[in-house]
Amino acid sequence: MSENGNGAAQAAPQVRMNVLAQFIRDMSFENILAQKRATGNVQPDVQVQVNLDAQKRDAEHQYEVVMKLNVTSKAKETGDEMFILELEYAGIFHIEGVPEDQLHPFLLIECPRLLFPFVRRIVSDVTRDGGFPPLNLETIDFMQLYRSELARRQAETPQN
Repeated sequence: MSENGNGAAQAAPQVRMNVLAQFIRDMSFENILAQKRATGNVQPDVQVQVNLDAQKRDAEHQYEVVMKLNVTSKAKETGDEMFILELEYAGIFHIEGVPEDQLHPFLLIECPRLLFPFVRRIVSDVTRDGGFPPLNLETIDFMQLYRSELARRQAETPQN
Protein backbone atom coordinates (compact mmCIF):
# COMPACT_ATOMS: atom_id res chain seq x y z
CA MET A 1 0.00 0.00 0.00
CA SER A 2 1.27 3.44 -0.81
CA GLU A 3 0.78 6.54 1.25
CA ASN A 4 -0.24 9.91 -0.08
CA GLY A 5 0.98 13.25 1.27
CA ASN A 6 -1.20 13.25 4.39
CA GLY A 7 -0.05 9.79 5.54
CA ALA A 8 -3.33 8.00 4.79
CA ALA A 9 -3.07 4.70 2.97
CA GLN A 10 -4.82 4.51 -0.39
CA ALA A 11 -7.37 1.72 -0.27
CA ALA A 12 -8.04 -0.57 -3.20
CA PRO A 13 -11.55 -0.31 -4.59
CA GLN A 14 -13.99 -2.20 -2.38
CA VAL A 15 -15.35 -5.29 -4.13
CA ARG A 16 -19.01 -5.97 -3.38
CA MET A 17 -20.76 -9.13 -4.45
CA ASN A 18 -24.27 -10.25 -3.56
CA VAL A 19 -26.06 -13.37 -4.70
CA LEU A 20 -29.47 -12.09 -5.78
CA ALA A 21 -30.89 -15.47 -6.80
CA GLN A 22 -29.90 -19.01 -7.57
CA PHE A 23 -31.95 -21.69 -9.26
CA ILE A 24 -32.03 -24.85 -11.32
CA ARG A 25 -32.44 -23.75 -14.91
CA ASP A 26 -32.63 -27.28 -16.31
CA MET A 27 -32.17 -30.79 -14.92
CA SER A 28 -32.49 -34.30 -16.24
CA PHE A 29 -31.84 -37.61 -14.48
CA GLU A 30 -32.07 -40.89 -16.30
CA ASN A 31 -31.78 -44.17 -14.37
CA ILE A 32 -30.68 -46.45 -17.20
CA LEU A 33 -29.88 -49.34 -14.86
CA ALA A 34 -33.49 -49.54 -13.67
CA GLN A 35 -34.83 -49.31 -17.22
CA LYS A 36 -32.74 -52.34 -18.18
CA ARG A 37 -33.98 -54.11 -15.05
CA ALA A 38 -30.42 -54.85 -14.08
CA THR A 39 -29.76 -56.12 -10.60
CA GLY A 40 -26.78 -56.98 -8.48
CA ASN A 41 -23.86 -55.11 -7.10
CA VAL A 42 -22.23 -53.00 -9.80
CA GLN A 43 -19.01 -51.02 -9.34
CA PRO A 44 -19.56 -47.54 -10.86
CA ASP A 45 -17.15 -45.42 -12.89
CA VAL A 46 -18.36 -41.82 -12.58
CA GLN A 47 -17.34 -39.07 -15.01
CA VAL A 48 -18.13 -35.39 -14.39
CA GLN A 49 -17.90 -32.66 -17.00
CA VAL A 50 -18.24 -29.02 -15.96
CA ASN A 51 -18.87 -26.04 -18.21
CA LEU A 52 -19.33 -22.44 -17.10
CA ASP A 53 -21.01 -19.52 -18.76
CA ALA A 54 -21.41 -15.91 -17.64
CA GLN A 55 -23.23 -12.98 -19.15
CA LYS A 56 -24.18 -9.43 -18.30
CA ARG A 57 -27.84 -8.82 -17.48
CA ASP A 58 -29.84 -5.72 -18.41
CA ALA A 59 -29.71 -4.31 -14.87
CA GLU A 60 -26.57 -2.41 -13.93
CA HIS A 61 -23.86 -4.47 -12.16
CA GLN A 62 -25.85 -7.70 -12.57
CA TYR A 63 -24.48 -10.90 -14.08
CA GLU A 64 -25.81 -14.40 -14.58
CA VAL A 65 -23.41 -17.31 -14.10
CA VAL A 66 -24.45 -20.81 -15.16
CA MET A 67 -22.72 -24.00 -14.09
CA LYS A 68 -23.48 -26.92 -16.41
CA LEU A 69 -22.74 -30.41 -15.12
CA ASN A 70 -22.92 -33.63 -17.09
CA VAL A 71 -22.49 -36.65 -14.81
CA THR A 72 -22.38 -40.16 -16.23
CA SER A 73 -21.96 -43.40 -14.35
CA LYS A 74 -20.95 -46.61 -16.09
CA ALA A 75 -20.35 -50.10 -14.77
CA LYS A 76 -16.59 -50.66 -14.50
CA GLU A 77 -16.79 -54.29 -15.67
CA THR A 78 -19.08 -53.91 -18.67
CA GLY A 79 -19.03 -50.21 -19.52
CA ASP A 80 -22.85 -50.17 -19.48
CA GLU A 81 -24.35 -46.83 -18.52
CA MET A 82 -26.03 -46.76 -15.12
CA PHE A 83 -27.29 -43.19 -14.97
CA ILE A 84 -26.96 -39.81 -16.62
CA LEU A 85 -27.48 -36.53 -14.74
CA GLU A 86 -27.51 -33.21 -16.56
CA LEU A 87 -27.82 -30.08 -14.46
CA GLU A 88 -27.75 -26.37 -15.28
CA TYR A 89 -27.57 -24.31 -12.10
CA ALA A 90 -27.63 -20.52 -12.36
CA GLY A 91 -26.84 -17.67 -10.05
CA ILE A 92 -27.63 -14.00 -10.47
CA PHE A 93 -25.00 -11.78 -8.92
CA HIS A 94 -24.70 -8.07 -8.19
CA ILE A 95 -21.00 -7.21 -8.51
CA GLU A 96 -19.31 -3.85 -8.02
CA GLY A 97 -15.72 -2.73 -7.64
CA VAL A 98 -14.07 -5.40 -9.79
CA PRO A 99 -11.76 -3.87 -12.42
CA GLU A 100 -12.95 -4.56 -15.97
CA ASP A 101 -9.87 -6.64 -16.85
CA GLN A 102 -10.52 -8.92 -13.85
CA LEU A 103 -14.29 -9.27 -14.26
CA HIS A 104 -14.24 -12.31 -16.58
CA PRO A 105 -12.08 -14.48 -14.30
CA PHE A 106 -14.04 -13.22 -11.26
CA LEU A 107 -17.33 -14.34 -12.84
CA LEU A 108 -15.97 -17.77 -13.83
CA ILE A 109 -13.97 -18.50 -10.66
CA GLU A 110 -15.45 -16.74 -7.63
CA CYS A 111 -19.14 -16.97 -8.55
CA PRO A 112 -19.05 -20.74 -9.24
CA ARG A 113 -17.25 -21.24 -5.91
CA LEU A 114 -20.30 -19.79 -4.18
CA LEU A 115 -22.72 -21.90 -6.20
CA PHE A 116 -20.83 -25.19 -5.87
CA PRO A 117 -22.03 -26.30 -2.40
CA PHE A 118 -25.64 -26.04 -3.61
CA VAL A 119 -24.83 -27.97 -6.80
CA ARG A 120 -23.07 -30.66 -4.75
CA ARG A 121 -26.17 -31.05 -2.57
CA ILE A 122 -28.51 -31.30 -5.56
CA VAL A 123 -26.34 -33.97 -7.22
CA SER A 124 -26.19 -35.94 -3.97
CA ASP A 125 -29.95 -35.75 -3.41
CA VAL A 126 -30.90 -36.58 -7.01
CA THR A 127 -28.60 -39.60 -7.26
CA ARG A 128 -29.84 -40.89 -3.88
CA ASP A 129 -33.49 -40.31 -4.80
CA GLY A 130 -32.81 -41.96 -8.17
CA GLY A 131 -31.91 -45.25 -6.49
CA PHE A 132 -28.11 -44.96 -6.24
CA PRO A 133 -25.76 -44.17 -3.39
CA PRO A 134 -25.53 -40.37 -2.96
CA LEU A 135 -22.82 -38.96 -5.22
CA ASN A 136 -20.71 -36.47 -3.28
CA LEU A 137 -18.85 -34.42 -5.90
CA GLU A 138 -15.19 -33.71 -5.28
CA THR A 139 -14.35 -30.03 -4.82
CA ILE A 140 -13.77 -28.36 -8.19
CA ASP A 141 -10.74 -26.11 -8.67
CA PHE A 142 -12.43 -23.35 -10.65
CA MET A 143 -9.17 -21.43 -11.09
CA GLN A 144 -7.56 -24.46 -12.76
CA LEU A 145 -10.70 -25.01 -14.84
CA TYR A 146 -10.52 -21.37 -15.99
CA ARG A 147 -6.81 -21.63 -16.87
CA SER A 148 -7.39 -24.88 -18.78
CA GLU A 149 -10.18 -23.28 -20.81
CA LEU A 150 -7.96 -20.26 -21.64
CA ALA A 151 -5.15 -22.59 -22.75
CA ARG A 152 -7.58 -24.64 -24.87
CA ARG A 153 -8.90 -21.49 -26.58
CA GLN A 154 -5.38 -20.22 -27.26
CA ALA A 155 -4.43 -23.57 -28.79
CA GLU A 156 -7.49 -23.40 -31.08
CA THR A 157 -6.70 -19.87 -32.28
CA PRO A 158 -4.62 -20.04 -35.48
CA GLN A 159 -1.27 -18.29 -35.09
CA ASN A 160 -0.30 -15.79 -37.82
